[in-house]
Amino acid sequence: MNSISVNKFRDNLKSFVEQAISEHLPLKVTRRNGDAFVVLSADDWEREQETLYVLQNSNLMKQIAASSNSNQGYRPTARELDEITSI
Repeated sequence: MNSISVNKFRDNLKSFVEQAISEHLPLKVTRRNGDAFVVLSADDWEREQETLYVLQNSNLMKQIAASSNSNQGYRPTARELDEITSI
């Protein structure tokens, strides 16, 4: 994660916000006293929240583990795999 000073962030606010949104990379902004905050897009924040929810939900994690340990589930055909990998 890149880190910049709050003064540099303030001077270039628009470009740093655009960068966080378009590149999907968080930006750490530090203050003189050592406090800091992170700038990231709303979409990225929502994805992070969903991931945390799943990781903290033991029932969902058990379901994921059970499904990944079984040989059941959808298996794409060779043609479908070719379509996926040719993207």
